[in-house]
Amino acid sequence: MDKSENTLSLLDYRQKVEIARDFLKREIVRPPEIVLVLGTGLSGVAEEIEAEAIIPYEEIPHFPRSTVESHRGRLVVGKLSGHRVAAFQGRFHYYEGYSTKEVTFPIRVMALLGARILIISNAAGGLDLSYQPGDLMLIADHINLIPENPLRGPNVEEWGPRFPDLSEAYSKRLRILAREASGSPPYLREGVYVAVPGPSLETPAETRFLRLIGADAVGMSTTPEVIVANHAGLEVLGISVIANVNDPDNFQPILLEDVIANAQKAEGRLVELVKKVVARLG
Repeated sequence: MDKSENTLSLLDYRQKVEIARDFLKREIVRPPEIVLVLGTGLSGVAEEIEAEAIIPYEEIPHFPRSTVESHRGRLVVGKLSGHRVAAFQGRFHYYEGYSTKEVTFPIRVMALLGARILIISNAAGGLDLSYQPGDLMLIADHINLIPENPLRGPNVEEWGPRFPDLSEAYSKRLRILAREASGSPPYLREGVYVAVPGPSLETPAETRFLRLIGADAVGMSTTPEVIVANHAGLEVLGISVIANVNDPDNFQPILLEDVIANAQKAEGRLVELVKKVVARLG
């Protein structure tokens, strides 16, 4: 693809983002302050929202479609703990065949609507052997091994800088609020999340490698959305639910059904934590 084709592709993408934004402007009473992206088995946060609008993804122009069975594929807009929020029940993944620009399309739309905070969750495999299934981990930093950056290609200056700083990709302020809100229970950890492309799960040798490079939990999402959120100037809080623990010296088969079940067991704690954090944002 030459430079002119790149520019045309960017113009097409920008137009699609703006069309989706304009559609949601008509459907939503007031724009959300906070965006929630809910990962595998973690859609229960949206059930706590005093919903004003529930919009299936297929009704939003140019939105991708969620193909993962555990992702419901709808946008819930309303109030949570006194704040206006938009919750995405179901996200998109690189392994589904989407580009990272498509994966991050909802974040772009919400940033243009005026959202200023992103709270993003995922179900992850624990790499720190002190972790237990059901633990919650605040993401302090990430390692992105997904082989496509969503900012690749021409930059839209109105959307953000060409080279965004990621020295604090996950807000220290929001992590402090989360710790205060949690009351320091034993299940709240803090660590480094590594994103891999998937969909195959890690081998024992890959698990050793991921631990060696400094990761505490591994998953197949989150980093593209966080990169775009930072580019757009959003403050980010990331939370991983540890669904299983990968011990490379005693490796057990990892079944998706178990990952979803363990994530759902921890969902109540995640819901309460998110509600308390949102309440403190005022």
